[in-house]
Amino acid sequence: MQHAFGYIQDGKVFLKGFLGRPDRVIGEVKGDEESTILYFETRFTQIEEKVLKLKASIEENQNKGSFLMKLIHLKESLYESDALGDFASLIAELERQESFLSEIIQENRSKNLALKRELVIEANALKDSTDWKETTEKFKELKLRWIKTGPVEKEVQEETERHFNEAVNHFFAQRQEFYDQLTLQAEENIKVYESLLLQARDAHDLPDAKMAFDISKRIQKEWKAAGKVPAERRQPIWDEFSRLNNRIFSRYKRTLNPGPEMHPREVLRKIESMVEELKKLAHLPTNNEITQRAKLIQEEWKKLPMRKPKEANLPARSYQFFMDIIFEKAFLEKLGHSKYTDFGDKPLEEQKQIKAAILKDLLYRDQGELETMENNSANFRVETADFEMMMKKKLSSLKRKIDVKNYVLRQLSLRS
Repeated sequence: MQHAFGYIQDGKVFLKGFLGRPDRVIGEVKGDEESTILYFETRFTQIEEKVLKLKASIEENQNKGSFLMKLIHLKESLYESDALGDFASLIAELERQESFLSEIIQENRSKNLALKRELVIEANALKDSTDWKETTEKFKELKLRWIKTGPVEKEVQEETERHFNEAVNHFFAQRQEFYDQLTLQAEENIKVYESLLLQARDAHDLPDAKMAFDISKRIQKEWKAAGKVPAERRQPIWDEFSRLNNRIFSRYKRTLNPGPEMHPREVLRKIESMVEELKKLAHLPTNNEITQRAKLIQEEWKKLPMRKPKEANLPARSYQFFMDIIFEKAFLEKLGHSKYTDFGDKPLEEQKQIKAAILKDLLYRDQGELETMENNSANFRVETADFEMMMKKKLSSLKRKIDVKNYVLRQLSLRS
């Protein structure tokens, strides 16, 4: 049985040769010859639909070049397809589409090359910039644009990539060298700050207040002129440095206005008098008059000599303890009013309950902070006297805060 594009012979189905290809067997007769021929014609119709669908996709999409490999694979598959039909026409159509896509790809690659050469020019213009932050962002943008730009012809791809990468690598190598130098300079600057701190310590211990003050002025000027270092490394040195200089200034100021001399026993009596008054105030319900009186006592305390007799150590701690109680109670009163607009109108016992609840929350936070600090102190011990002293002061201050809160809490628990 004959067919326009094939025939049946000895029970086998043949496809006639096309485009220089010989006739070849594509199947066997199943049932009768007519239905077999129809089967292979239907298979060709399905192949035609694939070609038409691919052609439509090419026409509808902007990125036409992305279909080239799919088209080539489909075209190659037609030479081995088992179907009856005009394969030569289908292949001719696919070759026209292939030529069309190749022209588009060639045109796009030419455009891509032009774009990439412009990016190379931009990169070379930026590579020697020392505005590190802004230029780094510009290079990030350039690299993103480079990635988004499509491929170029293989013959120029390597050279184009090399020129771009040379400019990029040049800038980032210069930037790295700059920051390496900054790191080295920071180490030198740290030594300057540490030297100034040692001078501040020595000046602080000088018996001559005027000489100490003169040294303090000089080293503070040198501090301002010293170079940059990371804040986390400079801050601890600055904290001690500024504290020492403040003490030096306070001592020098007292030499200019010495005020009346006080005998150690007189100082002790004055402190004990203050403590006695503060103790009474601390047991009274808080009000503005009590707070203002406590502030006046603070001012009187500042007028006392810096160096106090040893016998004053215990009453001085009592002074601080009862002063803290007064201000803690005033703070609680303020929190109560901020939390409840009608706080002042509530019964006294309800006010106490509200304050106690607030105080327990604050106490829980302080106790957690103390536990964390004690763990850190044990696990990350630094073998320096200054660090040990600083940690002891912080722990002591936090423990006093907890003692004060517990004391106030016990007062609130008492029935009126």
